[in-house]
Amino acid sequence: MNRYKYILFDLDGTLTDSAPGILNCYRYALDAMGFDEPEDIMRVVGPPLYDSFAEICGMNESQVNEAVRIYRQRYAETGLFENNVYDGIPEMLRRLKNSGKRLFVATSKPEVFAVRILEKFNLAQYFDVIGGADINGTRNAKQEVIEYVLSRGNITDRNDVLMVGDRFHDIIGAKKCGIPCMSVLWGYGNKEEFIQHGADFIAETPQALTDALIY
Repeated sequence: MNRYKYILFDLDGTLTDSAPGILNCYRYALDAMGFDEPEDIMRVVGPPLYDSFAEICGMNESQVNEAVRIYRQRYAETGLFENNVYDGIPEMLRRLKNSGKRLFVATSKPEVFAVRILEKFNLAQYFDVIGGADINGTRNAKQEVIEYVLSRGNITDRNDVLMVGDRFHDIIGAKKCGIPCMSVLWGYGNKEEFIQHGADFIAETPQALTDALIY
């Protein structure tokens, strides 16, 4: 696996444990909108925000837009920092960078928030490009974000690219872009989900991921 030169990382559930802030903001928006909390609220962690309010919470388009507005109002002030870096992530990024890999972020989170989070936790230094969704709801799907990051990074040979993420959306997005995906077990997904959607590789720890990509 040493051949992969360009490593794209998801953010939520891959680099940071952002579930507390995401769930607090979802509950805040649902309460304001008069919607009940879904039975398994952890399902909202991972998919694009617009998709979660529509598909998991059962909102129509106008309700989704209002829920996103309310969610982001709290998230921008408080929620984005209700968040922690997973153990071993700084060491993983440092080792990969020092080995000559080029690192990127490809997240469905709005780019402006992703940059603030990574700067807050002193991780932005490792990435050539931090790419995310546009704040107005465009470039929302994972494959759109991946294509955007590949373009910004001037990456033309996709044989050298690997996506790293913790949910099936990362696998699907990577496949649509013609690149393999390594799924990680320290985030919000699980091995059954990864196998079902055809993950190319599975890593149990940041150290195992790094060892696989360097040696």
